[in-house]
Amino acid sequence: MTDISTATGLQAPRSLRRDVWDQFRSHKGAMAGLIVLLLLVAFVVIGPMIWRLDGSAVNPDAAAMIKGRNKGPSWAHPLGTDQLARDMLARLMAGGKVSLAVGMVAMFISMTIGTLIGVLAGYFRRLDGVLMRMTDLFLALPLLPLLLVMVMLFRDALARSLGPEAGTFLLIVFAIGMTSWMQAARIVRGQVLAIKEREFVLAARSIGTPARRIILRHILPNVVSSVMVAATLGIAGAIITESVLSFLGLGFPPDFPTWGRLLYDGVEYMQLYPARVVYPGLAISLTVLSVNYIGDGLRDALDPRIRGR
Repeated sequence: MTDISTATGLQAPRSLRRDVWDQFRSHKGAMAGLIVLLLLVAFVVIGPMIWRLDGSAVNPDAAAMIKGRNKGPSWAHPLGTDQLARDMLARLMAGGKVSLAVGMVAMFISMTIGTLIGVLAGYFRRLDGVLMRMTDLFLALPLLPLLLVMVMLFRDALARSLGPEAGTFLLIVFAIGMTSWMQAARIVRGQVLAIKEREFVLAARSIGTPARRIILRHILPNVVSSVMVAATLGIAGAIITESVLSFLGLGFPPDFPTWGRLLYDGVEYMQLYPARVVYPGLAISLTVLSVNYIGDGLRDALDPRIRGR
């Protein structure tokens, strides 16, 4: 049987997902960023399965350790070794896994808080003033000193109760997430203020639909594009913030590498061994740039005015 669209010469309707992907694919910077980010994820996730050296293991033989420390690239150690003769390639892989995990979890926390506050402030007028003044208060706080104070106050207590690695991880992701939700809240609030006056929301309200159902069925699906764009930028911000904390020596323990911690450990040897700071710095820069380009591509792909050009 001949298809109706073929017989009439009309094209079959395109799906929204296909239109978004086509627009995203046409953004060369976004595609390049996606490829780079996927390569970095493969490097930190699949790389340790291939390169099985332990980046945290220290040779108990003092003479062998002294002989093997601060070596340049070789077949045994493609990126050289550090001051304790640990393999830099293995430490870069392990550090990337932690840094990317911090970025993803902190972004999820900040987007959840920001979306919740933005929706409540935009939909319920009586909550708007209180929540927006609280948002302004957080925006006025100096975030880096606040993070430093939080780390100094709670790091030892969490390390004793949960262990140094798990305690520090939870502290850092919650500290970053709790101090980086404000931009997302403002973006979502602006979207909700416009959407709640649309005809489909007014129709749902006129037939007595509860506010919770209106928010879940009509408001949230229409703000998810803005949240996704803010989320990509939030990942980059969280990775940079964690790197700053680790670079200042207030992040993860020395034997638990992150890209920021590798930078901190390499500063002392930067003049003699510049590769010690080049590799982690390059990894951070590539991750942040790729995520920013992906955010630009998502913004264009999810905007129907740009997508329809």
